[in-house]
Amino acid sequence: MESFLKMLNAQVILLIYLCVGFYCAKKSIIDEHAKQKMTDLILKVTLPCMIFNSFNKPLTPDILRETAVVFFVALVIAVLSFLCGKVLYNRYPREKKSILQYTTLVNNSGFLGMPMVSAVYGTDGLLYASIFIIPNRIAMWTAGISIFTKSDFKTNVKNILLNPCIITVFLGLARRIIGIPLPAFVDTAVSQMGNTTTPLSMFVIGTMLVGVSIPSLFEGSIFYLSFVRLLALPLVALAVLKLLHMSPLLAGVSLILTGMPAGSTSVLLSVKYGVNADYASRCVVMTTILSLITVPILMFFI
Repeated sequence: MESFLKMLNAQVILLIYLCVGFYCAKKSIIDEHAKQKMTDLILKVTLPCMIFNSFNKPLTPDILRETAVVFFVALVIAVLSFLCGKVLYNRYPREKKSILQYTTLVNNSGFLGMPMVSAVYGTDGLLYASIFIIPNRIAMWTAGISIFTKSDFKTNVKNILLNPCIITVFLGLARRIIGIPLPAFVDTAVSQMGNTTTPLSMFVIGTMLVGVSIPSLFEGSIFYLSFVRLLALPLVALAVLKLLHMSPLLAGVSLILTGMPAGSTSVLLSVKYGVNADYASRCVVMTTILSLITVPILMFFI
C-alpha cells in the first residue's frame, strides 16, 4: 500500500508537469525545434547526470548480486518482448505491425521510467534502474532497428557503446570501483542537473498531446498494444520476480520499468524510415496516458 500511495502521489505530480508541457506547446512557448532540443538535453545531459548520481554509494557484494539479478530479469523481459512482437501482430498490415513490434520491444523506461523510479524510490532505486534499462537500450539499437531496416553489426555496436546512458553507467561503476572521490560542488551540480530530468521529460511528453485527435486514439490495435505493453508484460515480470523472491525495492523498480509506455523513439524512426508516423505518435500518446493509471495499479502487487 505504501508503494501504491507513493506512486499515486508521483503520478499526480507527473500529470501536472505533463499539463504544463501541453499548455506550453499549445501557446507556442515550446515549438517543434525547442522540443527536439529539450529531448537532446534530456538524453545527453540531464538523464546521464541522474544515472551517474545514482552510483553514489559503495558497491557491496549484496548490491552487486542484486544488480545482476535485476539485469537478468530485464534481459528475460527484453527477449520475451521481442518474441511477443514476432507473433502477436501478424494480422496487421506491415506498416502497423512494424510499429507495434517496436513499441512492444522498446519502452520509455529511460525517458519516463527513470523519473518515476526516482520519485518513488530515490537514488537507491535509480541505481538498479540504471542497470535494468541496459538490455532495453541494447534491444533498441539491435533488434529494434532491424524491425525497420537492416543494419550492420558495426553500426549496432557503435550505437550501443556511444549511448550516453550506457556510457554513464560504466562511468558510475568505475567511480565506485576505483573509489575516486569527487569534489562536493561537482556532486551537487550533477545531482541538481539530474533532478531537472523529471519535469523536462514530462514537458516534452505533454507537447506530444497537441494536434492528436482524441477519437483517433481509440483504435483496437492501440488498445491491444496497451494491454500487451502495460499489463501482460509487467505481470509476466511480476511472476519472475516472485520466483526469484526479490525484495520490494527491486521488484518495484523492475515492475515500474517493465510497465512503461511505448518508446517515443518509435515516432522518430517512423519518420526516418517512411512508416506511419501518425500511427506511431498515437501509440505513444495513448500508452503514455494509460500508463498513468496502470502503473499505480501494478504497485498493488508488490
